[in-house]
Amino acid sequence: MFSWLARLAGACLRPVRQYARMSKDDEDGMDDALLWFRDLDRHSLGEFSIAVVQANEAIEDQSQVETGPHGTFVGIYDGHAGPDASRFVCDHLFLHLMRLSRENGNISEDVLRNAFFATEEGFLALVRRTQETKPLMAATGSCCLVGVIWRGVLHVANLGDSRAVMGCLGRSNYIVADQLTREHNASLEEVRQELKSLHPDDSHIVVLKHGVWRVKGIIQVSRSIGDAYLKKPEFAIDSIPKFRLSEPLRRPALTAEPSIYSRPIRHQDKFVIFASDGLWEHMTNQEAVEIVYNHPRAGIARRLIRTAMTEAAKKREMTYETIKNVERGIRRFFHDDITVVVIFIDQELLGRNASVPELSVRGFIDRVLPSDFSVLDGIAAHASSSIR
Repeated sequence: MFSWLARLAGACLRPVRQYARMSKDDEDGMDDALLWFRDLDRHSLGEFSIAVVQANEAIEDQSQVETGPHGTFVGIYDGHAGPDASRFVCDHLFLHLMRLSRENGNISEDVLRNAFFATEEGFLALVRRTQETKPLMAATGSCCLVGVIWRGVLHVANLGDSRAVMGCLGRSNYIVADQLTREHNASLEEVRQELKSLHPDDSHIVVLKHGVWRVKGIIQVSRSIGDAYLKKPEFAIDSIPKFRLSEPLRRPALTAEPSIYSRPIRHQDKFVIFASDGLWEHMTNQEAVEIVYNHPRAGIARRLIRTAMTEAAKKREMTYETIKNVERGIRRFFHDDITVVVIFIDQELLGRNASVPELSVRGFIDRVLPSDFSVLDGIAAHASSSIR
């Protein structure tokens, strides 16, 4: 009998099933060659929709959805200064979560936190190994937004400024937005105060530069995977001015410790929107949940992205039809890479072992693997046997 790791390796070596999602859609007019989507798939508590639009020359957003009969995992990884860190996180964070969950027999906030730390350690080790051949990898980093639904509980862990928003049904069937994540961005006063309290001897820990607050005058996010040059002196990049620090680090300027929020799923919880900050730059939480609530499920992630792109176009006195045809790289001047995953919650499925496909979906790269490995199933079986 194969171990979970051996089965995972076998799954990854199988021929990949392709799902082309870059053709035009006549109904919504989404004929943008830089858009990838899966309009509607099933997960343990309902259905999900995912879409990604590329703005950078090399896409820096990475994402995944892992499904099984006992649980669901969502990961959105918004890279900066290149795609290396976000790709590494997408390849490793879920694997660390599976390993640690199996070792501990459950999913908890400590397990989630340690999965982030293990991913950080792995990426810094990679940066160290490749320092001579790829010195600029020390400048790459990634925000990380993770959601796990298991045994009726939602866990959300966050580094950086991606965001998870719950759509809750209020009085008179009015949908209400509930932001689940705390953002780590120096533009927020509470984040600047936190940084100053952690670095009382560093007057340049946050600097207002060209009207924007930045950590060390360089980066807006205060927590990330990677950004090695802002965490350890050995990774200093003095040869490039924009990454050069005015003085050596006394202690890490950034941290990889996530903010974590957990709560049982409630009867009024209808869906969760997970999205990189490219979406939230162009719409409010309330606008987003109203769009999801008032439109069909199929294609809802694409609809959110199209709305954000339309708003981005208006800000430049352009039309959506014009901006969607702007080439990657140039398009980054108008909007960021945007990733959206909408997880719908069907209350009648709570507590049931749903018959759902086990899928490992990677956003934008048209890869969908049948997943006969499932740490969530293994944990559930372990928990059941422990009760007997």
